[in-house]
Amino acid sequence: MNFAEILRTSGSQLAWSPDGRFCAVPVTARLEIRDSSSLQVLITYNCTDLIQVLEWSSDSSYVLTGNYKRCVTEVWSIEDPDWKCKINEGSAGLIKVCWAPDSRHILTTAEFYLRITVWSLVSKTVSYIKHPKNIAQGLQFSPDHDYLAVVERKECKDYISLMETKSWHLVKHFEVATRDLAGVQWSSDGSVLAVWESPLEYKILIYSLSGHSLATYSAYQWSLGIKGVSWSPSSQFLAIGSYDQKVRLMNHLTWRIIADFTHDSIIDSENCVIFKEVEKPLTGYPATLASVQGLPLILETTYEEEETRPVSLASITTELGKQASPRIGVGTLLFSRDNRYLATRNDNMPATIWIWSVPKLSLKAVLVHVNPVKEFTWDPRQPRLALCTGSNHVYFWSPFGCLTVAIPGAPTLQISSLRWHPSGSSIALMGRDQFSVCFFDGQPKMMGLNSSA
Repeated sequence: MNFAEILRTSGSQLAWSPDGRFCAVPVTARLEIRDSSSLQVLITYNCTDLIQVLEWSSDSSYVLTGNYKRCVTEVWSIEDPDWKCKINEGSAGLIKVCWAPDSRHILTTAEFYLRITVWSLVSKTVSYIKHPKNIAQGLQFSPDHDYLAVVERKECKDYISLMETKSWHLVKHFEVATRDLAGVQWSSDGSVLAVWESPLEYKILIYSLSGHSLATYSAYQWSLGIKGVSWSPSSQFLAIGSYDQKVRLMNHLTWRIIADFTHDSIIDSENCVIFKEVEKPLTGYPATLASVQGLPLILETTYEEEETRPVSLASITTELGKQASPRIGVGTLLFSRDNRYLATRNDNMPATIWIWSVPKLSLKAVLVHVNPVKEFTWDPRQPRLALCTGSNHVYFWSPFGCLTVAIPGAPTLQISSLRWHPSGSSIALMGRDQFSVCFFDGQPKMMGLNSSA
């Protein structure tokens, strides 16, 4: 592994271009386009104000920046640095902006979800999508980029509109059998849609593109329900995380549950490997000097395999009924690219990551850390998981073992988020206003672990 020097950023933002050639980095109101391999600045753009949103077009020809306070979206061309486009929503306000898959249209959402505006960079025309519902996952493009699913709320009922992205014409509009739809997600092959209720009711529905309900599932009643949903890359499985601290795996043939993954605070199974993070603190004069300079007092941290059983995991005690958003339940679920592994986090055990073997439907490994995990994400090309906990260390897991790496010469960089390069050859380690990039020379050398799934 090789690490780049520490560079500046704003708001923990960085975006790799989809083709992997460039890296867009905002620094307050300045946008820097860097070479992805050397990190040399190639182009600099001066934006209207602080950059709050950053996104590449799918063809890597344009990059979008936005400022919600000023209701301004700006588009910059990589091939022609003198070209510029500016979109001002004015009094309607701006709370969300994104690219359309064709890289020639931009979608902006007005305040209070009054409307979604589709802006054309080619014809300079606009069109509107009315009655969008105020939810985070209410606007979803299909994986093949042919359709856009929009959740709508009219007359106290939920609807889904399917629009064709080439002409932006409505091709299907149907009512959904939900009381308060919380999210919609395309399957990875774009053949069906998963729709689920708000956390007040456990209910998930599968719809075909024709609007027909293929399946309805509810695990229990009268308790907080679904917290997270994730499709496997092959679309064979749908993982459903819930507030009862379980993940249920649904298959795509019968739409029935084939496995329950329970996140207990006590692990007594000997069929999984448990890794615990162990810190080695500074001592003597180096510790005194680090304390005076305000530097971390940790010299290094490593994973050690826990062989004894049972193992108790630290958890947060939550009194249900006294908190609006209790820190409990499985809200983050991520499949590896090869469909073999599922990584999850139970929110009342924030320092623990669970890795499940999908072929065996069993627990593969448990990673226990000293501090809560800020983010974890899979390598886009191979089963390699990267994690960060707000320290200057980055953690890796693969079927071959675990590894912890400290960023050299950056004791104050607190890694809070991670950005994989599309090729998986490097990963950006993001702090609040600084970042570094870890380049992989080859497969990281990790401590031994059985490589079978």
